[in-house]
Amino acid sequence: MINLNVNIDHFATLRNARGEEDPNIVYIAQTAEIAGATGIVVHLRKDRRHIKDQDVIDIKNNITTHLNLEMSVDIVDFACKVKPVVATIVPEEDNELTTEGGLDVVKNEKIIEKTTKTLQDAGIQVSLFIEPDEKQIEVASKIGANIIEFNTKYFAIAHRTNDSKKIENEMSRMKDACDLAKKENLFLSAGHTLNYHNIKTFAKIVDIEEYNIGHSIVVRSMFVGLAKAVNEMMDNIFNTKKSTQFSKNIY
Repeated sequence: MINLNVNIDHFATLRNARGEEDPNIVYIAQTAEIAGATGIVVHLRKDRRHIKDQDVIDIKNNITTHLNLEMSVDIVDFACKVKPVVATIVPEEDNELTTEGGLDVVKNEKIIEKTTKTLQDAGIQVSLFIEPDEKQIEVASKIGANIIEFNTKYFAIAHRTNDSKKIENEMSRMKDACDLAKKENLFLSAGHTLNYHNIKTFAKIVDIEEYNIGHSIVVRSMFVGLAKAVNEMMDNIFNTKKSTQFSKNIY
């Protein structure tokens, strides 16, 4: 089974540009589900630049798959009230265009451990968005995370610049991280800047169990519609994984 969670933040960005109700965020989430998405992701930022509090509540109450709420440690009380199936703790800077790097679990172990316990006590699974780094994985496991989401930004940069050496290095780094995470019994997820082109390489890492993809699907939907955009991404992942299983070059 392919686990593809669709991040719909930038449909909310479009809606907010006019301060009106279209596109309807719940309808967007439901359309992605019908097309085969196994989950919906939203990031409730401190500045509420796209997703709003009510969006999170409405999506949670009207989807049939699961909601993954990306969040900083500052909105833990809200998350505990809404109770998404998964809360992904991410770093958040005030002026960033998008999340720039993985959460430093090693440096912020105490606050992240406290937040993780609070969320889990509320019945929420906790995912930590981290770099594919040995120390980060070990501490994520130590504090009891259910899921780790590896940051794929640097792989995507290498792929965009067509730097074969850097691509190979990033793939190898990710594979090593997956091997360690599996030993720690962590569920493996990945995301950030994955698109219709680079996923055909990245999905060769067969141990990744779930993909969180947003911006590229939002952009593609402008040309082919959301349902087809979701179908195409799932096909790319499935076909890559299927061909990799029968190839000698298995990461």
